[in-house]
Amino acid sequence: MKTLLSARQISKHYGTLQVLNKIDIDVYENEIVSIVGPSGAGKTTLLHLLSTLDRPDLEPNSRLYFNSTNLADLKDSQLSKFRNQNMGFIFQFHELLPEFTALENVCIPGWLAPKRTTDALEKKALALLVRLGMEERVNHKPSALSGGEQQRVAVARALINDPKIIFADEPSGNLDTENAAHLHDLFFELQQQRGCSFVIVTHNQKLAQRSDRIIRLKDGKIDS
Repeated sequence: MKTLLSARQISKHYGTLQVLNKIDIDVYENEIVSIVGPSGAGKTTLLHLLSTLDRPDLEPNSRLYFNSTNLADLKDSQLSKFRNQNMGFIFQFHELLPEFTALENVCIPGWLAPKRTTDALEKKALALLVRLGMEERVNHKPSALSGGEQQRVAVARALINDPKIIFADEPSGNLDTENAAHLHDLFFELQQQRGCSFVIVTHNQKLAQRSDRIIRLKDGKIDS
């Protein structure tokens, strides 16, 4: 398997509190990885570091590569552009913008990385929403959507720039059992159909057991 994302000796302190301690992780192309562990183990912090939403501590042996790109070498503006073009994000609380419709929310990452015309972008966003069963809800704002529908919009938004990897933080934590199962099924369909990788922080044991690999964190370290 080809390595997509490689982290070596990454740590994170907040003041005197050490949250992560010299973590080594590889994520491969076209795999789903679940990160599990007790509350406070550092799962979300690790996800934020791997996805470049936060930077690890500056240490001599610390490395974070995406394919051949050393992410530590990128300035904040370069990193933001790189992240938008190569990564997708799904959060527990969907983080949709309330003043925009479902279609507009899906388009937002594409507006920030203009690779195509507005018409082409909207057509792609519409196709994604139709694929996710949202064809009757494209012009609804988030307040008019159910929790499951909001998460499907968030998934479409994560896919709009054709990312190589999607990071998800407790994506089904706010959903009932049925909608959670539908969302999990969707992840595996997308893996097969689009070949994208997923790194998922989850407390859902069913989702973790279906993953290609489980990484267990305990006290800021990988628990082997």
